[in-house]
Amino acid sequence: ERPKIWLPRHLRQTLVKKVGETINIVIPFQGKPRPKIIWMKDGKTLDSKDVGIRNSNTDTILFIRKAELHHSGAYEVILQIENMTDKVAITMQIIDKPGPPQNIKLVDVWGFNAALEWTPPQDDGNAQILGYTVQKADKKTMEWYTVFDHYRRTNCVVSDLIMGNEYFFRIFSENLCGLSETAATTKNPAYIQKTGTTYKPPSYKEHDFSEPPKFTHPLVNRSVIAGYNTTLSCAVRGIPKPKIFWYKNKMDLSGDAKYRMFSKQGVLTLEIRKPTPFDSGCYTCKAVNECGEAEIECRLDVR
Repeated sequence: ERPKIWLPRHLRQTLVKKVGETINIVIPFQGKPRPKIIWMKDGKTLDSKDVGIRNSNTDTILFIRKAELHHSGAYEVILQIENMTDKVAITMQIIDKPGPPQNIKLVDVWGFNAALEWTPPQDDGNAQILGYTVQKADKKTMEWYTVFDHYRRTNCVVSDLIMGNEYFFRIFSENLCGLSETAATTKNPAYIQKTGTTYKPPSYKEHDFSEPPKFTHPLVNRSVIAGYNTTLSCAVRGIPKPKIFWYKNKMDLSGDAKYRMFSKQGVLTLEIRKPTPFDSGCYTCKAVNECGEAEIECRLDVR
């Protein structure tokens, strides 16, 4: 009986498998006596180290536990009985995920748009690149959103970006096996500038707020009982903040422990501890700054 191979229909076109998949090709044949079966790959006898071949009287099986890229190629099965032969060819393509695109560049930014360019990946995973997935992320959140998928060209314009924000972009390549594991990402962000008129504040001459000291509330003459703490108060304004001096009968009181001087938001107070009749007299408050000076006085009687 003449050797005859019955090639299953799905093997008549290229057999595409992903890396890591199991491959089991069963090819039935007929012929008597039992024919000699030879498997060839790319014109050489098939090395059966990582490929299992099992023959029976009616079929031959090629078995690969885990497909790898190097298993791709043109296979040939030759059936031989004495001087009669029959042969068939099988093309196998093992594919993997592609590498990321290369040389991604932010070419231009204008208005609310950014233009990108890139080149195809170095490693296409042994399959045609079907397209690219382009994603954008706002620098503040770094959450990625897909702008284009299955995009065929190697340049694009991303529109509808938000004014005043900065954006990063990344691109995955895609083949029959899926998207690349990693993406190519732009190094520098695209800054979407605020457009429109820029406000220029008018230039004013800086106002000089300085003023000489001026008493806004006078010292009041007082008559007090000896032995009880008493205070004299007045209010002053002036810019810059004036220095304050207190006098009794023209004598400076600043070193005297009997008196305490307070100044709070322009209100000046002189506290006299347990005054005696000797503390009676004419008290003067003097305020001085670089613009001028002012003074005010009152009488204190201690009975």
